Amino acid sequence: MKTIYLDNASTTPLDNGVLEAMLPYLKENYGNPSSQHSAGRVASEGVLRSRDKIANLLGCKPDEVFFVSGGTEAGNWALKGACSAAAGRGKHIIVSAIEHPALIESAKDMQKFGYEVSFIGSDGSGRINPADVENAIRADTVFCAVMHANNETGVIQPVEEIGGICKKLGVFYYCDCVQTAGVLPLPVNSCDALGISSHKFYGPKGFGALYIRDGAEISRLISGGKQERGLRGGTVNAASAVGCAVALENAFRGMDENNERISKLRDNFVKKVLSEIEGSHLIGSGDRLPSNANISFDGCNGENILFVLDLNGIAVSTGSACSAGASSVSHVLTAMGLSFDRVKSAVRFTFGKYNTEEEVEIVVSALKKAVAKLRENGRVC
Repeated sequence: MKTIYLDNASTTPLDNGVLEAMLPYLKENYGNPSSQHSAGRVASEGVLRSRDKIANLLGCKPDEVFFVSGGTEAGNWALKGACSAAAGRGKHIIVSAIEHPALIESAKDMQKFGYEVSFIGSDGSGRINPADVENAIRADTVFCAVMHANNETGVIQPVEEIGGICKKLGVFYYCDCVQTAGVLPLPVNSCDALGISSHKFYGPKGFGALYIRDGAEISRLISGGKQERGLRGGTVNAASAVGCAVALENAFRGMDENNERISKLRDNFVKKVLSEIEGSHLIGSGDRLPSNANISFDGCNGENILFVLDLNGIAVSTGSACSAGASSVSHVLTAMGLSFDRVKSAVRFTFGKYNTEEEVEIVVSALKKAVAKLRENGRVC
């Protein structure tokens, strides 16, 4: 049975063209990019071309692009590196309460070293109010993180305005762009650093990039050799660098077309679910990513819906894959002020470029049956 995959916010399949571009660096051009011999130089040239390509797509300089293992490392490096570089100037951090666990947990790590953290909640639409960020900034604030678009609700945040506030008040601003790379123009000019992860745009897993504005004060997170201009030790994954660059280029090239097609699929799905399943509610409002639909179902447990759909060959989620298995409910939906029942009954459906209208019909039909069955059996807890 072929899986109908509606969990593209968690990860996307590797494009065949991306794999083909990577293969030579996994087989023939396998040299260490830091080695001085010809095999190393060939790999190094692949890394350099990829860095140039990614910088061009982001709208920055190549020496402002640092390769990392993904969005989690990018967020950790930005937060901990900025705090380390600002040692002695302040120990106050601002993080939105709807951030990815990479930022939430990094901030909590810093509390062990005497840092104070202000977690900024969102309104009922899932949006962070820039005024709340500005009001939270103090003389000793050294770091602020508000993501470009939320991974659970898809709600797009006012990052340009927030970035302007942080710049005006001298606060290092990090923008998590993991969900928006290849979907929206990225706010390079509004932040000191931003992170992307290639497996969100049909590239390889375990690889991403951190943009660091030239002149921004940040210390390294991973000590080691002189790779990444001495700021990130460890052998560079040449094959994944090539794959990331090709995947991002493809995503930017097909951005408008993909967004239009995916949003139509999503909108049709939402319309059918809300009209055909009584007691269903779309979570979040305003501008959101074209792929995302987070819907709650009265009288149900979201995890039970997930399991029933999975048995029918349909993959969805109840939130961030990085939070899966956690005993607590979604911190994102809780920060929006939603009731426990609404949070517990939420399911996230995220569409990708390979989904079809036929799949929408199949999923809606299966979802109607799943919700009816669970309500009949009283499977709420």
